[in-house]
Amino acid sequence: MVILKKEYINILIIIVVLLIGYLVFTGMNNDSKLESESLEGEEINQEMRKEVEVMPNYKNSKFKEIYLAGGCFWGVEAYFDKILGVEYTEVGYANGKTEDTSYQEIDSTGHAETVRVVYDPEVVELEEILEYYFKIIDPTILNRQGNDIGTQYRTGIFYKNEDDEQVISNFIESIKSDYDSEIVTEVEPLENFVIGEEYHQDYLEKNPNGYCHINLSDIPNRKPEINPRDYEKPSDEEIKEKLTEEEYEITQGKGTEPPFKNEYNDNKAKGIYVDIVTGQPLFSSRDKYDSGSGWPSFTKPIDKGLLRYLEDKSIGMERIEVLSISGDTHLGHVFNDGPEDEGGLRYCMNSGSLRFIPLEKMDEEGYGDLKVYVE
Repeated sequence: MVILKKEYINILIIIVVLLIGYLVFTGMNNDSKLESESLEGEEINQEMRKEVEVMPNYKNSKFKEIYLAGGCFWGVEAYFDKILGVEYTEVGYANGKTEDTSYQEIDSTGHAETVRVVYDPEVVELEEILEYYFKIIDPTILNRQGNDIGTQYRTGIFYKNEDDEQVISNFIESIKSDYDSEIVTEVEPLENFVIGEEYHQDYLEKNPNGYCHINLSDIPNRKPEINPRDYEKPSDEEIKEKLTEEEYEITQGKGTEPPFKNEYNDNKAKGIYVDIVTGQPLFSSRDKYDSGSGWPSFTKPIDKGLLRYLEDKSIGMERIEVLSISGDTHLGHVFNDGPEDEGGLRYCMNSGSLRFIPLEKMDEEGYGDLKVYVE
């Protein structure tokens, strides 16, 4: 039997106490690390929320559409997208022999590179659309425009509304004498339209130096250019000085103001609404309506490219958050319960995210070019 001396027992106790202390410390440290990693993960998840696309429902709205083939669809889309009254453009392939096709197959399926043009007839009529279209094509050449040769580059006007056929025929009849040769542009009902690949959509906006057979410097009835980079976001300290506590919490903390008790819910004056943080233009009074929600509501932004949309699953709901491009300013949310005639969207905004500029002060404040969206 081994009998430990007293001094050995004391040393052993000290070693055990130190070992227990070490284990407790490392355990707490690991817990702290796990908690830190968990919080960091939550923050990353918040920052990496999925960006989503928001699209009006044009089917039962006041907006109309026409499908135009005019050679390479990159340039045709870029041209029409910049015309006042054009709400939406989309490239694709139309009037081929099959229901499906692709960029690699259209020469064999007989489809033509085509641009879907959705327009507001209260701003631009079909006759004007046709006038602009014939400015950028040579309608007397078969299966070629610019440097592009092939049946996929033929010119054509494809319609969904039967009433449009007579308008198109009358227009072509009225311009026949302007050409020495016969007009060979097809006029047919739309068939087998296939939406083009994503990389073709807004191609020249993504690739400004890309090929284009159309002069984009000469666009009639052109929309005013709004560059978000012209509206720089101030530092956080400057934002805090500029805004009230409530405005700061709304714009930077994604807060929501009380319904009905906010500045612009009942505002009926003509003008534009800009990002309160950066001054970037956002909405026009012409698109504002009384939704009954208690917050200022709009059917659409001045320009779809001025906003960013993120999925929002906070407070147990699935919503779409709306932010400005220039300042990443939280503006509110967009819903699909808006007026059907206007495309069905409701941009439900916080007054605390907006600054209103009356029509009569738009020139003075540097927004004079945008009066076309208000008057």
